[in-house]
Amino acid sequence: MVCPCDWPEPIVRVQSLSESGKPIIPDRYIKPPLDRPSLDTNPLNINIPLIDLAGLNNGDLTVREAKLKEISVACREWGFFQVINHGLRPELVDGAREIWREFFHESMEVKQKYANSPKTYEGYGSRLGLQKGAILDWSDYYFLHYLPSSLKDHNKWPDKPTSLREVVEEYSKEIVRLGRDLLEVFSINLGLKDDYLQNKFGGDDIGACLRVNFYPKCPQPDLTLGLSSHSDPGGMTFLLPDENVSGLQVRRNEQWITVKPARHAIIVNIGDQLQVISNAIYKSVEHRVIVNPDKERVSLAYFYNPKSDLLIHPAPELVTPETPALYPSMTFDEYRLFIRTRGPQGKSQVESLKSPK
Repeated sequence: MVCPCDWPEPIVRVQSLSESGKPIIPDRYIKPPLDRPSLDTNPLNINIPLIDLAGLNNGDLTVREAKLKEISVACREWGFFQVINHGLRPELVDGAREIWREFFHESMEVKQKYANSPKTYEGYGSRLGLQKGAILDWSDYYFLHYLPSSLKDHNKWPDKPTSLREVVEEYSKEIVRLGRDLLEVFSINLGLKDDYLQNKFGGDDIGACLRVNFYPKCPQPDLTLGLSSHSDPGGMTFLLPDENVSGLQVRRNEQWITVKPARHAIIVNIGDQLQVISNAIYKSVEHRVIVNPDKERVSLAYFYNPKSDLLIHPAPELVTPETPALYPSMTFDEYRLFIRTRGPQGKSQVESLKSPK
């Protein structure tokens, strides 16, 4: 996978813009009118499904069947749901979020040591995409690899705060466990062998990477977005939200729904690769992030992905004369080059792959 080594323009840290105290945001961050957030962010007062995973694997078949059905409905009808009793300790959930908040409040000198480039995106960044003159999002982030082990490099993880690397290791291990558990559930619900999706992702040789998002206070939140509308290019995403500040919005029936996270919940969403493998039985869903005039926001997006060089295509078991394959074969590496060069683009990439009828 080939990416340019340098950003097309000098990088500006959004946190620095926010802390300058200026009452207006630079033009580079002002979205076109149709892309700007509505002030009435959730007129229907609805939320994504909340699923309690307690009992999923305790041996009670009746309880397990009920959980499988709940997850199946959420995947088919929403593409987004949040889980509680997921096996991650509450202290770990809170600690992972807060240690990253501390990192973003370290000195700029500390953070700049880890400034990233578009070649791998690893490290401290402030833009996605490489289009010169693009309208940017109101956020900074930190991106790191956990799996495969060949890509994990602790020297590219922040050394301050001092316990950050230890916390990220424990959190990552638990998210990978949760990912494996849910892929098994998805496989069963799709009528496939229990280990089908895990094997399609590469077995033990999957990809897992973390993007920590920092959304500073914004003096004009009605003009910009923390993260533009997109669907996630990978397999599935586990989002640890900021429980005190709403921001994530999911597109449903042409409306934007502001997600209200449950206490210590992890938000799960289907990525483009699962849409392809399931032949669109499961669909990735557009989502975006709004910003706040009074409060900063921190979230952790963990991407559970197929091994980068494996061919991804619709499962043959899900292809019939009535439901022909909708997508050609493509490696995940080939696929994600699109979003790394163009930045968030709604669902245009996965939709453009569909075979002509």
